[in-house]
Amino acid sequence: MIQKLSSTPSPVVYPDSDGQPMAENTQQFQWIVVIKENLEILFGDRADVFVAGDLLWYPVEGNNTLRQAPDAMVAFGRPKGHRGSYRQWDENNIPPQVVFEILSPGNRLKEMNKKFKFYEHYGVEEYYIYDPDRLDLTGWQRQRDELTVIEEMNGWVSPRLGIRFELTADGLQIYRPDGNRFLTPVELAQEAELAETRATQAEARAQQAETRMRILEERLRQAGINPDEI
Repeated sequence: MIQKLSSTPSPVVYPDSDGQPMAENTQQFQWIVVIKENLEILFGDRADVFVAGDLLWYPVEGNNTLRQAPDAMVAFGRPKGHRGSYRQWDENNIPPQVVFEILSPGNRLKEMNKKFKFYEHYGVEEYYIYDPDRLDLTGWQRQRDELTVIEEMNGWVSPRLGIRFELTADGLQIYRPDGNRFLTPVELAQEAELAETRATQAEARAQQAETRMRILEERLRQAGINPDEI
């Protein structure tokens, strides 16, 4: 008896991992975290802005080998939420508009050229590469069907994100539209602790002032003076 083979094709599997490390060293990892987390904070009140770090992006349904995992990416028009990967056909066919890559000593020219062509072909509007070893920032902005280099990055303001890039002797500084600088997680924790301390001190001063006022009112009453009539 001859058994008939099934003609139903196997479903395409889109892995959530490419088997590559997120970062090759602590400096690269810190920059990825700083950019990704500060962008999360910046767009925290926007339900339609999705921010991710090291997430595989599949632009074409049915092709699980065509993919990239940007160090950080931002997709406007897509809801927040957890994802195993960014499958563009499930995201209203909206590609990430802004992508960041942080260079490490292990990055090769061929690899970075491949990424550039991928981002250019699949609709990225702004592409930024930062090399923390050389303190070098390069950016591209979409002009029609091409990503064209941004001639001057020092002081550049991202049209999509509204953030400003400043290159100093100590390296890259990124500023939010309100002028506040992107902070590391440690700096963010220190800022929160300082704000909490100031709030506690302000509350203590207010309580002390109220206590002094009550004492004064009581003394006035003892002297036969109604403080409400003063």
